[in-house]
Formats: sequence, structure tokens, C-alpha cells
Amino acid sequence: MTAGSRPPGSEGGQDGRAAVVLVAHPGAELYGSDRVMLETVLGLRAAGRRVVVTVPVDGPLLDDLAAAGAQVVRTRTVVLRKSALRPSGLPRLVADVLVGAVQGWSLLRRVRPDVVYVSTVTVPLWALLARLRRLPVLWHVHEAEGSQPAVVQRLLAAPLLLATGVVANSRYSVEVLRRSARRVAARVSVVHNGVPGPADPAPARAEVDGSLRLVYVGRLSARKGVDVAVEAVAALRDAGDDVELDLVGAVFPGYEWFEQGLRDRARELGVGDAVRFRGFHPSVWPFLAEADVVLVPSVVDEPFGNTAVEAVLAARPLVVSATSGLLEAADGYVSAQQVPPGDPAALADAVRRVRKEWEQRRQDALADAAVARERHAPEHYRRRMVEAVDGVAGRRA
Repeated sequence: MTAGSRPPGSEGGQDGRAAVVLVAHPGAELYGSDRVMLETVLGLRAAGRRVVVTVPVDGPLLDDLAAAGAQVVRTRTVVLRKSALRPSGLPRLVADVLVGAVQGWSLLRRVRPDVVYVSTVTVPLWALLARLRRLPVLWHVHEAEGSQPAVVQRLLAAPLLLATGVVANSRYSVEVLRRSARRVAARVSVVHNGVPGPADPAPARAEVDGSLRLVYVGRLSARKGVDVAVEAVAALRDAGDDVELDLVGAVFPGYEWFEQGLRDRARELGVGDAVRFRGFHPSVWPFLAEADVVLVPSVVDEPFGNTAVEAVLAARPLVVSATSGLLEAADGYVSAQQVPPGDPAALADAVRRVRKEWEQRRQDALADAAVARERHAPEHYRRRMVEAVDGVAGRRA
């Protein structure tokens, strides 16, 4: 455990002690929901709350949480990923339930939180344990599996009935909930993600001489459409367009086969030298600063789209799939082009338009960055999340 200090003015919890928020999170990386949870913790700490974060694994997020003044505790729990729901994953799932219940119950007894904040739908055990201890639960929905079968959607949404309050990251996420859990959707508050970005982003280069530099930032997975981006690069180069693509991100452990497939496909298409695998980096801003165009080519539902917002904050033209929460994330930005998901030709055409209209696209992106800084200001997000936590903290089961 890494101890965080108690700031002045943090009284207000049980028995006159510091108000305590237990944050339950499924991982310790630095992708979208991880960074959003960190923003929530920063807001709670600034508001004088004592914060204890429990995660089942180690990772780079933990250092940032400790720096924010949170206590960090490794606790085993169930994380609802596809691999856990396969027959081969059943023994591990059962073990996670049993061991997680014992460890979780013990942690709740030690910490004595005033409220439990469950940061994604993938760690439902924490809500159950909290309610058994008659503790209020704020659940933050970052998922929107609208393309899944109805029965899967209902199963994922059912545990949310345990929540005292629910926050979602987009209107699209609420709409997906409405199809499967109307009682939950009726009381959800929408809080768009706070996304910190550069205070004064450098404009894109004045002229595109040589290769047009494309970048993809995020998890390397089939649902993110990384393969579509590779196919689009091949189409552009076959037509004589000088482009190169940086892929900034990594696969989930156990999915290394997907990255190898991307590498193989790039070589088959003759663009192995034009597609560079940069791996995971804690800060994406240097890569965005070097880029000319940002691609967000997801082919499956996205609840929101932090990477799209980051592109706009970096003042770079954006090409984004016209689907689900990405429509919400890119809404109103002149520099963002929306293309059909899963269509390499459409993605390639949008990239060509950026090069053809470079000066206008460059200026539009710079203007959009100012809008995004206000719309997704971390301080606004943090304030709203503190209000949401405080709104349920006094309600007991």
C-alpha cells in the first residue's frame, strides 16, 4: 500500500474522520478509462477526500495514482473480459470470484469507505460487496456494447441495478443502457470525459513536403480498426500518395497474435516500411505533435472517444469513424472528417482531402483545439465527478 496524506478540510466521513472514497478499477495501464479514472481521483483529492484505489494488477497507472495522493491496494477481483467468459476461462473466473470476495470484504472492513466508486462495468463484484455492507455505490459506465446480442447487453447491465447512482461518459452509452436496463438508464447522469491536453498546441507544419504523416493512438485490437488503417495506407501508396503511419499502442496481454497479424499484413501489402509499430507510450503528445493527420478508424461501437478528443486538442486534422460515441466526441469540429467504419477506401479518400486542402484544414484544426480545451477541461470534469460522488455518499442501503 502506498499511503497518501490527508489534506486539510477533509473531514466529513463517518465518525468525524476524513471522508473516504474507495475506487475500484480493473487495470493499471494508461489508456482511456484509466486516464479518466485518474482525473476523478485528482478531483476527489483536490476536494479534500481521502482516496483508496484498488486494482488487481500492477502497471504504470499506479505511480500516477500515488503521485496524486491516493492509497493504492492490489486486490484480486473478477474482471469481465471476453477471455474470462470462455469455457477455458471458467476455472479462473470462479477463483477470482471466491478469492476476490474474501479480499474485497476484508479491504472494505479495513478502509471503512463512505462511498465506493466503481469505475467501469467490468468489475461488478465490488458493487455487490459494497451493497452487502450497506455502502452507497457510484458506478461509472465507460462501455457501450450496442452491437452485442441483447442477452449479453442485459447481462452486462444487470449489476448496475445495485448502484446508488450511475454516471455515463456519453449520451450514446445511455442509449445503449436504455435498450437493456431502462430502470438504470432513467437515472444516469452524463459527464463527458475530461481530457487534459497541451495548453498551447503547436500548429501543424505550414507545408506538407515529403510524406504525409498519419498516426493512430490506442489499443491495437480488431475492434479499433487498426487493420483498416493499414489497408488505407496500402491503397494510398498504390495510388502514388506518399504517406506513412505510426501505430502508438499495444495489444492486451495474450493478444500478441493480432499485432503479428498486422505486421504480416503490412508486409503482404508492400507497406511494411511505411507502417511503424511504436508500442505503448505514457504520453501520446510527442507523437501527435509530429503527426499531420490522426486516424480513429474503429469498426465496433465506441462509448465515447478520448483519442478523437486528443487529436483535436493537439490541433491536428482528424479522420474518425462515423459510429456510436465517436460521433459525439467529434461533433462540432470542422477539422474532423467522419467516414464509414470498416471502409479503407473512404479512409484513404479523407486523407487525400486533408492533403489537398492542407492550409484550410490546418487552420480549422487550430481553431477547434481552443473549443476542445473548454469543452473537455479537466477542472470541469473533476468538479462534476466530485458532485456525483458527494451526491451518493450520504445514502445508505
